Amino acid sequence: MMNSDRIAKLFSDCKADNRAAFVAYVCACDPDFNQSLEVCKTLIEQGIDILELGVPFSDPLADGLTNQLAAQRALESGCTQEDVFRLVREIRKFSEIPIVFYTYYNLIFSQGVEVYAKKSKDAGVDGLLTLDLPPEEATELIDACREFKLANIFIIAPTTPIERIPKITARASGFLYYVSREGVTGERNDLASDIEEKVAEIRAKTNLPLVVGFGISSAQQVSEVARMADGVVVGSALVNCIAQNLDDREHMLGTIKEKTKALLGGLTAA
Repeated sequence: MMNSDRIAKLFSDCKADNRAAFVAYVCACDPDFNQSLEVCKTLIEQGIDILELGVPFSDPLADGLTNQLAAQRALESGCTQEDVFRLVREIRKFSEIPIVFYTYYNLIFSQGVEVYAKKSKDAGVDGLLTLDLPPEEATELIDACREFKLANIFIIAPTTPIERIPKITARASGFLYYVSREGVTGERNDLASDIEEKVAEIRAKTNLPLVVGFGISSAQQVSEVARMADGVVVGSALVNCIAQNLDDREHMLGTIKEKTKALLGGLTAA
C-alpha cells in the first residue's frame, strides 16, 4: 500500500463509521528506543487511528514543557535521526497504522529534503507535519513529498487570517491540523470556545480532513471535539504518562493503556 493511501483510507473508513479519528502523539525514543517501541505498540493495541511521532529536536519551539522534556529525554538516551526511522521500521513489522512525523524543518533540510523524504517513505512513514515551515516556503518539500507519495500536512492556527486559509489548503495533502489554541502544546482544563466556528471556516475552504489538537486531555474534551472535526489529537496527556512513570516500565505501559482507553471512550460518546 502506498504510504499516503493509509491516511486516505483511514479517514474514509472513519467517515463510513460516522466517527472521528483518534490521533495519538508521543515523542520517538522517549524515554529510550526500546521503551518507546513498547509505548507505540501499547497505543496501537488500544485502537488509536494515527500515530504521530515527534522527531526529537534540541529546539522544539512549538512545544510546551511536557513535550520539550520528552525530546530531551530521547536525545539524552542517545536517540539519533536514524533511530527514529528504525523505530518506524520496527512498528511496520506488526502494524499498518498511518504514521506521521511531527518535525521541524532544520531536521529535514540538514539531511537534504529529497533524501529525508525518501528515507521516510522507505521506513514506512505516511506524512510529514513540519511545524515551522510555512506553505509559501515549502515548494521543495512539497515536491519531494509528492514524488515519494507522502502527505504534506500543514497547520492552521487561531490567528491565521481567513484569507490565508486557501493558500494553506491548496498546498496541503493528507489532512489539515487545526491548532485550537495560541501558544505551545500542553494539557488544558478547558477547550477553546471558538473551535466550532473556526472548523466551519476552514471546512468552507477545503475538502481535506481536518483534525484538531493542542490541549485536549480528557474523554469529555475528545467527545466535544469529535463532534466538530474529522480527527482529535492528544499528545501531552499521553506523554505525561511516560514522564510520571520513568522508574517503572510496567506501570508506565499500564498507565498509557488505561489513559488511551479512557480517551478513546470519548469517541463513542461523541
